[in-house]
Amino acid sequence: MRADRSDDALDTLFQPFADGLLRWPEQGGALFLRARDGIGLRQRPRPGLVCEQGFKPDVDALHRAGLDTVDLDALDPQQRYPLVLVLPPRQREEARALYAQALARTAPGGRVVACLRNDEGARTGEADLGLIAGPVASLSKRKCRAFWTAPLQGPADPALAEAWAGADAPREILDGRYLSRPGVFAWDRVDPASALLVRHLPADLRGRAADLGAGYGYLAMELLARCPGIVALDLYEAQSRALALARANLARTPTAATLEFFWHDVTAGLERRYDVIVSNPPFHAQGREERPDIGRRFIAVAAQALHPGGRLWLVANRHLPYEAELDRTFGEVRTVAQQGGFKIVEAIRQAGRA
Repeated sequence: MRADRSDDALDTLFQPFADGLLRWPEQGGALFLRARDGIGLRQRPRPGLVCEQGFKPDVDALHRAGLDTVDLDALDPQQRYPLVLVLPPRQREEARALYAQALARTAPGGRVVACLRNDEGARTGEADLGLIAGPVASLSKRKCRAFWTAPLQGPADPALAEAWAGADAPREILDGRYLSRPGVFAWDRVDPASALLVRHLPADLRGRAADLGAGYGYLAMELLARCPGIVALDLYEAQSRALALARANLARTPTAATLEFFWHDVTAGLERRYDVIVSNPPFHAQGREERPDIGRRFIAVAAQALHPGGRLWLVANRHLPYEAELDRTFGEVRTVAQQGGFKIVEAIRQAGRA
C-alpha cells in the first residue's frame, strides 16, 4: 500500500483522534503493532511513534516515509506505552496473541486502539479485545470499525490474556513433519497447490536454486529431497515469521546444499542469478483483494534472475492471467499439468529475453 493511496483500515484507526474522541499522548509515545504507512498516518505529526511490522513491503514503505521499525523481541520487556495501536491480522489466533501483546505493552492508564475492515472480522475483533480488556468503545467508517479500550490497569481477564499470548506460538504440525504457526500461509497443512507442484518437479533440476515466497519451507524441503543435483538453495520470504519457520524446518532437513535465507520483497528484484527457480507466488497482499500483479512481477523477476537456459517451475490458480507475462519474459513455456483448479508451468529462459 503506497502512502499516496487510501488505506481504509489505517485511516479509520486514526479517526477517533481526528474526531476528538481520543488524544495523542503528550508524553511516552505510542507503539503501533503491524504498522503501515499511508495517508491516515501522515495527516498530522505522531510524536514518539514506535512501529512494529514483519511484512517486508510494509517495512520498506515505513522506512521510505522516514519511520523506524522495531522487532518486539528487541524492545525492553519493561517498556510500556500510554497508547498502543493495532492493525490486527485476519487469522484469529494470531490476532488474539497480538491483542494480548498490546495489553502487555500498555502503561497504567493507557489505551489500546485497533481497527479492522468489516469483511475481515471487525465485530469479532472488537468482541475479542473486550474479553481480555473490558468494555470497549467503537466507531464505524469506510466499511471499517475502530475500537478502543477504556484507560487500562492491566487485563480484565489476566488468565485469558496469558493464554492468548501463546495462541500463535510455533508448533509442530502434520505429525511433527513441520514447524509452523497461525498466521503463516496455509499454516496447519500442506498447501494443495504446492503439493501439486512438488509431484511434478523433475529429478534433473540442478545447480543453484531459489524458492520465491518460501513460506514455512515445504517446497524448499521437497525440492532438496527430490533433486540431488541442487547444490545451493536461497529462500526468499516477505514475512519474517514465516522465514524463521523455514529456517527451523530446513535445519531439520538432511542436505549437502548450501542454504541461505532472505527476508525480502521479491517484487523489488533479486541480485543473484540462478539455474532453477521454484515458486507458488502470492496473489494477495495483506488483505482479501486479489492481486495478480504480484504474481506477474514474481514471473518477471524470476526471468531476470535466471541464467540463460535456467528453468522456472511455477504453480498458480488456473484463472490467474500469467500467460502473457510468461510469454513476454521467457523463450519457452509449457503447461505441465492442470488439476484441482491449479496449473503447473515450466518456463525456460532464453538468451536475450527479460
